[in-house]
Amino acid sequence: MRIRNVVVFSAALMAGALAGSLVGPRPAEAVAREMIELQRDVTTLLQGQKDLTSQITQEHTGMRTIVDQTNSSIGKLEGTMGSLQKSVQDVQANSGARLDTMSTQVQGLSDNLEEIKSRLGKLNQQLVDLQNSIQNIDAKISGSAPAAAGGTANPTASTSSPAVGPGPGAPSADTLYSNGLRDITSGKYDLAHSEFQDYLKFYGDTDLASNAQFYLGEISYKQKQYDAAVAAYDKVLTNYPKSFKLAPARLRKGMALIELGQKTAAVRELREVVRRYPGTEEDRQARAKLKELGVAVSATR
Repeated sequence: MRIRNVVVFSAALMAGALAGSLVGPRPAEAVAREMIELQRDVTTLLQGQKDLTSQITQEHTGMRTIVDQTNSSIGKLEGTMGSLQKSVQDVQANSGARLDTMSTQVQGLSDNLEEIKSRLGKLNQQLVDLQNSIQNIDAKISGSAPAAAGGTANPTASTSSPAVGPGPGAPSADTLYSNGLRDITSGKYDLAHSEFQDYLKFYGDTDLASNAQFYLGEISYKQKQYDAAVAAYDKVLTNYPKSFKLAPARLRKGMALIELGQKTAAVRELREVVRRYPGTEEDRQARAKLKELGVAVSATR
């Protein structure tokens, strides 16, 4: 457009000069001088137009370079964002696995503490029995009546079938239980399952039998055998009414029912956890799961 304007303007100047020369007689030298000046002006205008065109071309090239660089930077940024997003997802996945492992390890430590308490209780009972025996011996020696013996029944003994007793060379109760805890925390689920089953077979009337039964449910849950997990948790709830594992067994049973798609039964179990064990960690987890399922904590009437 600018080139056309320059050409039109130059033509108009030449036409005006010619018209002026035709209007009246003028000296030849004056006409020639005007023609030379006109040609010089046209040349100057053409050179200016050329310079302007060159400048526009350079600016266009520069802009194209900037646009290309910007597009390249955006592409790199998108790649970086994609990598960052994948890293975040990996961290979240690893964090979930680590939290699950830590939860199992904490549970194992808690059970070890319960085992220690149980052993202390047994030692205390043995001391009472020994003291009673000594008193009886002293009474017989002195000819007096024997002292009244304290009760020796175990208040926390399970209502499950009595153990058959270990055969020759069978591991001790402590060995089986400790090995089972070690193997379940290290992910050796099949081995741990066998050890806890042996514990229940040989030592099913001990205080930690309910713990062993609970861990059979945990192993089935981790192996995605949810039907077997529900059955194992039910045995804890049915056979061990004084177990320390009642709250976690009912909670985990509800979680397994969710995995089986039995939402109504799962909600019933989770609400029982809230009702029976208020203020516990199981209560908190049950409430959170009920909220996640979109149902009320307590049944509406």
